[in-house]
Amino acid sequence: MTKKKFLLFSEYLQRERDAQNGCLLTPLQAAEALAISSTKLAELTKEGEIPCVRIGRAVRYDRTDLSALIERSKTRK
Repeated sequence: MTKKKFLLFSEYLQRERDAQNGCLLTPLQAAEALAISSTKLAELTKEGEIPCVRIGRAVRYDRTDLSALIERSKTRK
């Protein structure tokens, strides 16, 4: 691997780490995290099951809200 390719790859890895450490997710990232479609995510948001953060026209999801949804959705016997 050339030095230039290595630096580009290193920058890519750093951006990925930064994105994972961020507290807000895009709708696509949130849907992937929950293993559901973006359409289902939009339905759950509209129904009030998952709160979202609106910044201008951008919609984002807080990781803690997704974790809370998972906990609420667990079935117990």
